[in-house]
Amino acid sequence: MATAVVEERQLLKTLRWYDGFVIALANPGFLLGSLGYSVGDLGGWGAALLWGISAICAVFINTIYSELAAMFPDKSGGLALYAHEAWRKYTTLVGPVATFGYWIGWSVVLSVNGLFTGQIIQSAWFSGEPYGGASSNSDVTGYFSTGTVKVGLPQVIAIGLILAVWVFNVRGVRVGVTFGYLAGILLMVPLFVMMILPFLNGSFDSANLDNTIKATDPAWGGLQLSLVWLWLMCWSAWGVDVCATFAPEYRDTARDTKLALRSAALFSLFVYIVLPIGFVGGGTAKLVSAYDYVGAMNLIVGSTTLTDFFVVCLVAAFIITMNTATADGGRALYGISRAGMTVKQLGTLNRYHVPGNAMTLDMVVNILFVLFIGNIFGVLAASNLGYVLAHMFALSGYVILRRTRPDWPRPIRLGSYWTLIAGVLAVWCLVLTIVGFGWMQVAAGGYGDTKEKVIGVAVLVIGILLFLFRRIVQDKESPHWREETPTMPSAREAALLEQEMQTV
Repeated sequence: MATAVVEERQLLKTLRWYDGFVIALANPGFLLGSLGYSVGDLGGWGAALLWGISAICAVFINTIYSELAAMFPDKSGGLALYAHEAWRKYTTLVGPVATFGYWIGWSVVLSVNGLFTGQIIQSAWFSGEPYGGASSNSDVTGYFSTGTVKVGLPQVIAIGLILAVWVFNVRGVRVGVTFGYLAGILLMVPLFVMMILPFLNGSFDSANLDNTIKATDPAWGGLQLSLVWLWLMCWSAWGVDVCATFAPEYRDTARDTKLALRSAALFSLFVYIVLPIGFVGGGTAKLVSAYDYVGAMNLIVGSTTLTDFFVVCLVAAFIITMNTATADGGRALYGISRAGMTVKQLGTLNRYHVPGNAMTLDMVVNILFVLFIGNIFGVLAASNLGYVLAHMFALSGYVILRRTRPDWPRPIRLGSYWTLIAGVLAVWCLVLTIVGFGWMQVAAGGYGDTKEKVIGVAVLVIGILLFLFRRIVQDKESPHWREETPTMPSAREAALLEQEMQTV
């Protein structure tokens, strides 16, 4: 009976690689979310250098994920699932830690960019409305207080947007992707103005760019601040991994996943290098670091007549990030629940064949963040702990799977040297985590501190507790800390892999 239900409600294979590319258009919005802070700390040249390094890493990382995605064409969950598959031979705790770490890294995008969008709208069109913010700040006003947060217009807008993207996504993957196409068209406008126009109309001035890494924080000759920022940049620059999460929903899993990951990673590499240079060079570090993106675009264009249109385009850019975060985070929870690593309720699909319960959890958690967490950007920084650890486990998992499942059919098989690259990148993730999480308070004048760090660790602990609840209460078995893993796929998996190998 259980098998029949799973077959009745399964993820639909309706996407092509270009749909995955559109889903990954959230990445430029992620860049804009942190660009201002990075320019303030690092200067234009310093920010472009570090964003570029991070994006280059993403190209290599997502090339590795193309092989892993093709190995498990029927499994949803993306990199967290790959980490679980590799590590469960040695410990089952990696699965829930990687999943909830990956999920929270994507999930808080909803509340953070929802608030950011609300602030843009309020500043542009409703400047007389209360701004809202932490209740401890006597300078801000709100419609009412929840005790920790004064709720103003940005908070109301954020909640409305969180509900809107939830509605888009729980009604089926095509609804969310179609919205992504429409918003993606508007996104091209600010990207053109920020990246290309400064070089075409002469507004670019290299004097606006500098490198202030050592001046901002001379610790370790500027290396400490650089490593902290490279860690913080991971949640943005490495977000192309979302293409792998949708692997079971591509019509041709191996080919479409590979093309989606490759095209999105290369496009992001171009954006992450050129946009900081062009935007700061044309819009000045002063405006960009103050997050006056509309003012910077007006300066590049040389007119204020398009101000309202620019606001609409920026809002579209940030809504894309929220749309993608809802879809990706929900599928990560769904995939790991199907693997028995968290509560059963998250492993069900609704009548539109999408993980509605997991997306609803996302929605509720982020509305609570908006209403009760004052330093939401600090929570975003702290959530990076789990996100980067998830990548570390997935990349090291690639090395493990090459050793423990050498004969497993691989529709995409990278050269043997990629095992070394994956190992180096896993160590890189570990180094960034140690320095980044340990000293994240040195970035952006205090991106987060002890309270935010506790939240970041607590999410991972909750993931482990839900794993134990699943095993002890729901599955009624004693928790086992290791699992026997197959060296070859089952007959059903082998048939799927054979089909994928015929189309590559």
